Amino acid sequence: MKPGRAPRKKLPAQGRRGTKAQEKFAPFRYFSEVYTLLYLRRRNGIKNVPPRRAETLFTVVMENIKEFIEYTADAAVIGAGHAGCEAALALARTGLKTVMLTLNLDSIGFMPCNPSIGGTAKGHLVREIDALGGEMGLNADKTALQLRMLNVGKGAAVQSLRAQSDKNAYHREMKKTLEHAPNLRILQAEASEILVENGKCAGVRTTHGGVVLCRAVVICTGVYLNSETITGAVVKKSGPNGFSNATFLTESLRNLGFKIRRFKTGTPARLDGRTVDYEKCEIQEGDEDIYPFSFLSPAPPKNKVPCYLTYTNLKTHEIILQNLERSPLYNGTIRSTGPRYCPSIETKVVRFQDKQRHQIFLEPEGEDTLEVYAQGLSTSMPHDVQRAMYASVAGLERADIVRYGYAIEYDCIDTLDVLPTLEFKKIEGIYTAGQINGTSGYEEAAAQGLMAGLNASLKLRGLPPFILRRDEAYIGVLIDDLVTKGTDEPYRMMTSRAEHRICLRQDNADFRLTEKGYACGLATEERYRAFLRRKEIYEQLTEALRARVSPKDAAEFIVRYGYDAPAGSVSYADMLKRNIPLKDVCDYFGAFFEYPKDIRETAEISVRYEGYLKQGLEQIERAKRLEDKLLPDDIDYSQIKGLRLEAQEKLNRVRPLNLGQAGRISGVNPADVSVLMVYLASLKK
Repeated sequence: MKPGRAPRKKLPAQGRRGTKAQEKFAPFRYFSEVYTLLYLRRRNGIKNVPPRRAETLFTVVMENIKEFIEYTADAAVIGAGHAGCEAALALARTGLKTVMLTLNLDSIGFMPCNPSIGGTAKGHLVREIDALGGEMGLNADKTALQLRMLNVGKGAAVQSLRAQSDKNAYHREMKKTLEHAPNLRILQAEASEILVENGKCAGVRTTHGGVVLCRAVVICTGVYLNSETITGAVVKKSGPNGFSNATFLTESLRNLGFKIRRFKTGTPARLDGRTVDYEKCEIQEGDEDIYPFSFLSPAPPKNKVPCYLTYTNLKTHEIILQNLERSPLYNGTIRSTGPRYCPSIETKVVRFQDKQRHQIFLEPEGEDTLEVYAQGLSTSMPHDVQRAMYASVAGLERADIVRYGYAIEYDCIDTLDVLPTLEFKKIEGIYTAGQINGTSGYEEAAAQGLMAGLNASLKLRGLPPFILRRDEAYIGVLIDDLVTKGTDEPYRMMTSRAEHRICLRQDNADFRLTEKGYACGLATEERYRAFLRRKEIYEQLTEALRARVSPKDAAEFIVRYGYDAPAGSVSYADMLKRNIPLKDVCDYFGAFFEYPKDIRETAEISVRYEGYLKQGLEQIERAKRLEDKLLPDDIDYSQIKGLRLEAQEKLNRVRPLNLGQAGRISGVNPADVSVLMVYLASLKK
């Protein structure tokens, strides 16, 4: 040992809790980081360094980095995933100078999990994003490999469009859109601190000392925030797919008053498509009649490739159960909360031991890659176990794994600390969107990003906030659930969460929302004019469906469907209410072909479900009466007599804006709402 050098101290095992193997190898996970920081210390002549821990050394290095103004902007967006892209575009398109910070320019609009857009309830979100003026629907149409309408055998309210997307093309197109957006600058940098002055956002500091001065920031860190990837006993400080993680922002958020939690998600292996025996799998073709996500898309996308279906079997399940003690989910390595509705294959085999097989969808990741996504086989098992379980599946016996499955843990916040505008309650100008809010899925993230970016823009422009109610959009349901009820697990949108889903169909998203997006300055003039043309055509068609047909002309047709011949004339609408398809009406009478197919379907649904829609609107009106009863923001609920203790605590925590929101808080019952109504009445006296 050289004179003057302190004895080497063993690095503490800061990694995972649990196995001896992890503790043994924990120092190696920090080697490169510590080495780099020691080099910086020596190069910059930094002295008096405390004990050699990566975090401490980084702090010392940062204190010696000279700060400089990177940009001066109206707003900044941290993250370039699906939330960050929509947030940045919403801000820039409404005229605000915006800077978007991303860890890597090659991860803009990246799909680290399933390369697909839409699906059950998620397709509704995409259509709503598009109707408001967002980008996800247009980009999905440009880069689709295959499109299918899900739940076609069920009612119109739960039918949802899903597209298998070209992962690389989606990234390229979204990056191109952002790069050419006026008012938007993109910077590859890691945010380390949110700057605050006098209780308001003042800017963002990067790990290299750059400062972006701004009045608002939208935090869209996705699964990168202090993330760790886990496969078997191997734990790495990493983002998805080997990308770098965001290491230092968590502490800043904690200091600002955010409650930090830990969630988990995961992904299956990727396979070499040349080594898959598709002859043993069931082909899954796309729909013949293809609908785009965006009504602005110039033409419907084309189906380019098929997907395939195979299944696990008892041998697969046996391999998993025999190696369960090596699963991070069951040996204590993973302690964070994962998604209930998208579980790993280990969880499915353990939870549903009566099932002899589980579906696996083999989905191509793009036209320019051989990688195939094995949906349904998400796992964090060790590599050798993954090889064995994949090889046990029909069609995958000789499949080469090119990327192994893994779990990823990441930091997120408690959304009860967030307003319905997605602004942080404690500090003005700080907004959060996406998986940092505890959600799961690209579509949920994009919807929040658009709303956070738009509300940040409105506030900076001195305009009222834009809040969608539960009866107006799935986006309203999503955000209301987050800020009113919170979530203890990764939140996923489902049609069952929307109590007004008969009115919130995907086919009428533009009729519900485009005017609102235009009024906020996000939906373009082009989009608004296209919407007005669609609305005019729709009204013409609904009026045409009221035309009546003579009994003679209608009798033969109606009798075909098991109905008695009409005694008098009947309208086309009457036929639809008898559950006769509009397509058959068009074919028999040679009518209505001049109207676009998607508008015909919307009109058909409106006519057929007229009674249910009327009931739904009545329910909405009743609910709005409670939404209109605003609650003062300075109420001390602990002082209101008659409120139960649980209700007092929950109301003081959430701080609802109105009686409707108060009634949706978990732990607040109808009796508590009645007490609040009496209290509000007393304030008016």
